[in-house]
Amino acid sequence: MPGDSHISRNDPSCPILTTANGAPIGVQQALTAGPRGPVLMQDVALLEQMQHFNRERIPERVVHAKGSGAYGTFTVTGDVTKFTRAAFLSKVGKKTEVFLRFSTVAGERGAADAERDVRGFALKFYTEEGNWDLVGNNTPVFFVRDPYKFQNFIHTQKRNPQTNLRDMDMQWDFWSLCPEALHQITILMSDRGIPASYRHLHGFGSHTYSFINAGGERVWVKFHFKSKQGIKNMTDEDAAKAIGSDRETHQRDLFESIAKGDFPKWRVCVQIMTQSQAETFRWNPFDLTKVWPHGDFPLIEIGTLELNKNPENYFAEVEQAAFKPSALVPGIGPSPDKMLQARLMSYADTHLHRLGVNHHQIPVNKPRCPVMNYIRDGAQTDGSYGAATNYWPNSIASAPKPDPAFADPAWSLGQTVVDRFDSTQNHDDYTQPGDLYRLFDEGQRDRLTRRIAGGLGQARKEVQLRMVCHFFRADADYGTRIAKLLNIDLASLAPQHAAAR
Repeated sequence: MPGDSHISRNDPSCPILTTANGAPIGVQQALTAGPRGPVLMQDVALLEQMQHFNRERIPERVVHAKGSGAYGTFTVTGDVTKFTRAAFLSKVGKKTEVFLRFSTVAGERGAADAERDVRGFALKFYTEEGNWDLVGNNTPVFFVRDPYKFQNFIHTQKRNPQTNLRDMDMQWDFWSLCPEALHQITILMSDRGIPASYRHLHGFGSHTYSFINAGGERVWVKFHFKSKQGIKNMTDEDAAKAIGSDRETHQRDLFESIAKGDFPKWRVCVQIMTQSQAETFRWNPFDLTKVWPHGDFPLIEIGTLELNKNPENYFAEVEQAAFKPSALVPGIGPSPDKMLQARLMSYADTHLHRLGVNHHQIPVNKPRCPVMNYIRDGAQTDGSYGAATNYWPNSIASAPKPDPAFADPAWSLGQTVVDRFDSTQNHDDYTQPGDLYRLFDEGQRDRLTRRIAGGLGQARKEVQLRMVCHFFRADADYGTRIAKLLNIDLASLAPQHAAAR
């Protein structure tokens, strides 16, 4: 009855329906003025449900929009420590959790799984030194080698801007003007162009990457994933029949196979090329439209990949999975591959657009190791850094600091050395500030030094001493005035100033 404050529950064991902020909902029906009356604006639970529904979808991927995914493990079976210092490859038998997303490339999210298309093969390794993402395909090559052509190529695989239809003239016009695409075209149009399932295809890193070992030696590497289920493909007629009855053939096959314990596996191999071999190889080894012949660079088995767990929620785990070639770990790096260099930016940037600046905090993307940096805030941050320092360089003892032990060695591109050069070395940062100070009259110097001391005096003493040394390097009078205003003993400062010089 109205006004009765007694609350009873029919089934105490049943979870209570709540609003997004956790408030229990009593009746799941619209609040109206009378049985035929209009809905009231105060029905906040209804408004919340409608507002969220309008925002349930995020932008779909421009490429690889239709996908399926699963969790699994990578187990090391071959010793590659002479090639790489990557921790997750450090010993035979070591296991690393992974997430693998398969996809079609050209079609939208509603595309059929059995269409003739390249298949994406994107792996996320949750290593103890951060996530490593290997973003590849079921083919060892690609259509173009120049990143300027990539976006334009994808346009030809999508829809005509006027008709909104797939356009064979667009596709073949582009391909006819790009002979480098012929290798990939031949694979795509061959009998392997329509895999029978995601379990029955090989995967490739496609790009050339680098391995760096504990001694700082670098070699070039390509990654291969050989299906232990064997290769199975569909004819055009089989595919048309499958699409007519089920547009999700590959999704269904993958999910149901894992659900019943029939876990798909791949043999993981690498090809290795030294720098001296790269310099004399008959093709550009960093050309994405070329393979490395196995006769010259045989496959070396390094592990086994197994998929053994389905996602609990497709949207949260598969649709929001973010893969980017820029997610590298110590011991694995990029190469001069032009397409890879462009994708280092492009893939990360698309996730900033689709998922936001904190997409790395979404559970499926979140590293399983501690993450410590100075990146902060932004939409949907989980606030995990709390009150920790948010700038670098700093002199806070507990703040994270770089470790030179993890620095990659320099490498040469012809006469150019690629390295992280110290921007603080071999620069005169004091003459010009000193010259400027000496141009000031007495009043200007007094006001300048008092303003600086007013702010600097609020910093820790060690910071004050460090900064006063910089002022001394620019001009002795400059440093002396500020030191006196801060009540710093100039005699105790002299050894530091002399050592700095």
